[in-house]
Amino acid sequence: MSDRSPRNRAPQRRPDKVRQLAYKVIRQVTSEDGYANLVLNKALRDQRLGGRDAAFATELVQGTLRWQGTYDAILARSVSRPLAELDPELLDLLRLGAHQLLNMRVDSYAAVNEMVTLTRAEIGQSRSGLVNAVLRKVSQRSLDQWIAAVAPALDDDLFGHLAVAKAHPRWIVETFADALGTDGDELDELLDADNDPPRVTLVARPGLADLDELVEAGATRGRWSPYAAVLQGGGDPGRISAVSSGRAGVQDEGSQLVAVALASAPLEGSDAKWLDLCAGPGGKSALLAAIVSQRDGVLTAVEPQPHRAELVRSNLRAVPGDHQVLVGDGTKPTWPEGSFDRVLADVPCSGLGALRRRPEARWRRTPEDVEELRPLQERLLDSAITSVRPGGVVAYVTCTPHPREAGSVVDAVLARRSDAVLEDARPLLPGVPALGKGPDIQLWPHLHGTDAMYLALIRRT
Repeated sequence: MSDRSPRNRAPQRRPDKVRQLAYKVIRQVTSEDGYANLVLNKALRDQRLGGRDAAFATELVQGTLRWQGTYDAILARSVSRPLAELDPELLDLLRLGAHQLLNMRVDSYAAVNEMVTLTRAEIGQSRSGLVNAVLRKVSQRSLDQWIAAVAPALDDDLFGHLAVAKAHPRWIVETFADALGTDGDELDELLDADNDPPRVTLVARPGLADLDELVEAGATRGRWSPYAAVLQGGGDPGRISAVSSGRAGVQDEGSQLVAVALASAPLEGSDAKWLDLCAGPGGKSALLAAIVSQRDGVLTAVEPQPHRAELVRSNLRAVPGDHQVLVGDGTKPTWPEGSFDRVLADVPCSGLGALRRRPEARWRRTPEDVEELRPLQERLLDSAITSVRPGGVVAYVTCTPHPREAGSVVDAVLARRSDAVLEDARPLLPGVPALGKGPDIQLWPHLHGTDAMYLALIRRT
């Protein structure tokens, strides 16, 4: 019998299960426009991975997606044909390998071998030689050395250099520079902060849970919000009883602060009817409902998509009171003008302020997306002002620092109305520094450790 008989072949190595899971998640994100956090969390639950395996898988997925543009620039120098000619599944394997070699403490020999084994299992033996050759070439330089080789020179093209070195599309780098009003060290700090995985931040919904309970469960108090706690070392927040019961939730501290600012704005007269005009998935709705419940008031939450309206209801399940969740279009109110005392208009936006937690978004969004959203943002703010009573307040909120989605929208709407004025929101967040020139507020990852939330406070006259 020939030595090449299948009976005499050594059995093929099985791929590492964590890397295989990470690869499958990345494929679902890049090929099906999945959301990395949702797809990854489901995969971890399905495979019952926890502890170090879950942490390793998370870094593989999030890091590969976050640094995708930088790795593509490096791989373009390491592959003999244009990346556009590579099959997408092969390109994702190479990106996953590059992340282990350049940004993780994985032995290069082990990383290459594991990726070759994974290639055989996922897309076939014929591709394994190319993966082996390309990743070995990538492993010959450090990340800094590769960036020096593939990025434009810093002095010749600052934004082009930062786009490669900091893994952001050039147009986003330019947008951030415009929003900051600088292209110096602060821009560098912001881009670095965008590449730091965010901490798991919790909110103790007032009247339902307190910070001491979350601290006893292993969290530490947040920096700015009176309701915030940070879960140290990551882990599953669902293991905390206050979270699993809905008395607390997972919510970025920036999202808490804009809700706190709206609830803290001075108001004369009635203060019992609040509106969340764009409520899904309901984190801010739950915090506002908990606050207004303590004032014997109620919240109405509006969400156009039925499945997201169900998420809002789920978030409100533990909050006492006759709060309503309506499925409807916030630009076409079904309630009389001036029905509410306070209104939150947290409008759909590009999400450029949340790139820490949604790393895939930076490669999906385009400048055209910003312009397409602009008319909807203006209509929603106009509807919010019409929905609030004279003397009442509106919080216009976006999770983006892009001027076209932030102050420019407010200016355009107020220019068409004579019954609303912009007020200084900064005094509503005492103790929080560097809120901007005012009267609106801009939070930043590098300054506040939050998403880059924008807030304008508008009072109807």
